[in-house]
Amino acid sequence: MPVSAPHRRATTTPAPAPADGSPTGARPARPARPPEPRGAGRTRFRLGPADREVLWLYLATRIGIWATAGAVGWLFPADGQSRRPASLLGPWQQWDWGLYLRIAQDGYFPAGAGPWTTGWDNREAFLPGFPLTLRAVHAVVPSWAAAGALISFVAGAVAVLALARIARARLSDTDAGRRAVLFLLVSPCAVFLAAGYTESLFLALALPAWLAAQRGNWPAAAVLACLACSVRITGLFLVAALALHFVLTARGRRDWRSAPWLLLPALAPGAYSWFLQSRTGDWMAWKHAQERGWYRDFHTPWEAWSNTWTAAFQHTQPTGYALMWQAELLAMLVGVVLLAVLLRARRWPEALYIALTLWALGTSYWYTSIPRSTLLWWPLWIALAAWSARRPRVESTYLYVVGPVCVTVAITFLTGRWAG
Repeated sequence: MPVSAPHRRATTTPAPAPADGSPTGARPARPARPPEPRGAGRTRFRLGPADREVLWLYLATRIGIWATAGAVGWLFPADGQSRRPASLLGPWQQWDWGLYLRIAQDGYFPAGAGPWTTGWDNREAFLPGFPLTLRAVHAVVPSWAAAGALISFVAGAVAVLALARIARARLSDTDAGRRAVLFLLVSPCAVFLAAGYTESLFLALALPAWLAAQRGNWPAAAVLACLACSVRITGLFLVAALALHFVLTARGRRDWRSAPWLLLPALAPGAYSWFLQSRTGDWMAWKHAQERGWYRDFHTPWEAWSNTWTAAFQHTQPTGYALMWQAELLAMLVGVVLLAVLLRARRWPEALYIALTLWALGTSYWYTSIPRSTLLWWPLWIALAAWSARRPRVESTYLYVVGPVCVTVAITFLTGRWAG
């Protein structure tokens, strides 16, 4: 289905002494890092009981979301008088999927078409990581829709495992991983983790990159972040957070020798910009495509809030779009609260990641896809896991309130309506 966005209206618009007794200002010698026991690297890839619990949770929610898609095919056929349901994969082929599919099939500028062509679809706004992966998987899986679903299914499993391990390491709680994953998988826009979209693939690269950085494995973190930058521009915000984490944790020459690895992620967006310049003469063609197709030209944060508020509550848009803009406003507020929590806890790298994301999403003509972007806010799911450990009712309340919203958004998307 071709992407179309709702239309906007025309506008005119001093240091304490160390506890070990060393002199003030002198850095105590860091203990030598003990050698890893033989096979320790392999154990990181083994699945313990907590990992298996997370995978069972992931599988159960996948069954639920695919059952919902099957029901949609029966209850909401394209022809209200149809005697046969749509295929199980049919409801998933909505909105941005059509653009990813056309890029995978035909490339970015087929037969000389491009931004200079009337009716151009602005496909260069989408980075090549997901379409390239789709094309590769299609070489094995004949159905394009099945290939897209398989990518998201496998990538989602990798993502939830990484999220669970990050949460357990951060909170020192064996059940923290399960709770963080639960909050993610039942979040309002969780349907996009199963669709042929970029969210699962990005998380499958970004979260292991963050986990590798926590363990001091900077080469792995850099390679994974580079791949993440080929999937979503959000990867650049991840790189900024990784760089800040490196600066805050590096202690000696041994650590600083890994600094050049942080330059590697620039390769992906740099190569894509070079490709676009060679075809269009515009290094920022992807950004200009977003401005043409999705009104992502710069506006001040207060202008963006005002325009979104008008679309949400001033009866200028159809009710379906208006409700989604109300969700955009709510998601922005959640992001601001999350940023405040991270700053108060002095989680500087994670705060930087969220701050850059909010700035990018909050400075367009109006808000677009902020609820969907919450899927990528792993600090949010870890913060909820920590909160639910202190207050057990948080988990059950979340399920009772957010669960039905998750199903509502899923049905909205699967029936071809705008779902952010």
